[in-house]
Amino acid sequence: MKIIWLGHSGFRIEIEDQVLLIDPWLTNNPSFPDAERERAIQKTTAILMTHGHSDHIEDIPAIASETGAPVAGVYELAEWMEKSHDLTGIGFGKGGTIHLGNVAVTLVNATHSSSLVHNETRQYIGTEAGFMISGEGKTIYVSGDTDVMADMEIFNDLHNPDIGLLSCGGYFTMDMRRAAYAANKFFNFKTVVPCHYKTFPMLEQSADTLIEALPNVDVIEPEVMTAIDL
Repeated sequence: MKIIWLGHSGFRIEIEDQVLLIDPWLTNNPSFPDAERERAIQKTTAILMTHGHSDHIEDIPAIASETGAPVAGVYELAEWMEKSHDLTGIGFGKGGTIHLGNVAVTLVNATHSSSLVHNETRQYIGTEAGFMISGEGKTIYVSGDTDVMADMEIFNDLHNPDIGLLSCGGYFTMDMRRAAYAANKFFNFKTVVPCHYKTFPMLEQSADTLIEALPNVDVIEPEVMTAIDL
């Protein structure tokens, strides 16, 4: 499989027969070069949404329209996308699993918030979430925007993910120290990829703390649009 960071919390995951985009925020993303947009979205088969904040879903309507890919996430958010933007939505609930080709995607809990601005009014829509993505004999935990949760112990018992894509930037989510605590306390990751960092000055700019705290885990600091082959 290939895991490709799109900057901030966005990822392109090429797994089994699928090309999945996770929270693909490309326009106005300081980390993402505009010239790479076409390469980032080509052959997309589905788009996964963790929650409704603009730095996660702002580009989804345009990308879904261009690629024809369905958008999947918490029921209310998927329904809103479908009705507001004439897209194909796949809405499901936490603990639920959908199958996208040969890939299984389970929606799991996160602790954050989920809102968007529509007609100049902020409205809460669905709830924040993460994903367990299974294929090619591996399971990827996409934490979404979250703090540490005791739920993570249950996630590991049920899914035993090999790979963690963890929000680590602090301020809005857990920071590197807290993400390291979560990885050590609750999971048995072989590989961890930090995200939701570097984008803005208020966020952590280095994963050194995470790397030092996880000596037995392959912590990979991603480069935008550079594939991580696993």
